[in-house]
Amino acid sequence: MLPTLHKQKGALRKSIYAVVRELDNIKEQSRTVTAKVLLLPEFQNCTRILKSILEIGNKSLFVPKVTRDGAMEFLKVENQNDLDALPSGKWGIREPSYESDAGPRVNAMEVGLDLILVPGVAFDRSMSRLGHGKGYYDRYIARYIASGRPRPLLVALALREQLLDSTIPFGEHDCKMDMIITPEEVIHR
Repeated sequence: MLPTLHKQKGALRKSIYAVVRELDNIKEQSRTVTAKVLLLPEFQNCTRILKSILEIGNKSLFVPKVTRDGAMEFLKVENQNDLDALPSGKWGIREPSYESDAGPRVNAMEVGLDLILVPGVAFDRSMSRLGHGKGYYDRYIARYIASGRPRPLLVALALREQLLDSTIPFGEHDCKMDMIITPEEVIHR
């Protein structure tokens, strides 16, 4: 990444983190965004999802695991008990092992995905995303598409303060979102 782009992203990331730290309505906004996701036809019609809500009928949930070489994989979680039992990984996020009580976990690369709920620090109306700075999701999405599988729908979930009217610095390896969901809006590409 170019040094200027890296600095611009770092400065913007720092300012958004400061804004979000001061919010007192994160849970309320998150519940509203979750309700909007659950009503989306795109969500209702999909069966394989990254980072979603487990108690939704016939959906398979895949959650991230950071590998030893710094890449990210997504492994299937069997049920709520399985999810609750996952230990914390490198970033304090629960990560699956390669085995569950039911046997080897299914890797999302093996079965394909319909939808990825993509986290981020900020998003803009041109569908650009500012991630947390490690490139895990952008590299995973690029690798997934390079595998020959159809591109899954990329859905960003954002608090209202994370949707910017200004443009987010964008590099050649950054992925555009297909949809951004805030408490007030569902924005489509």
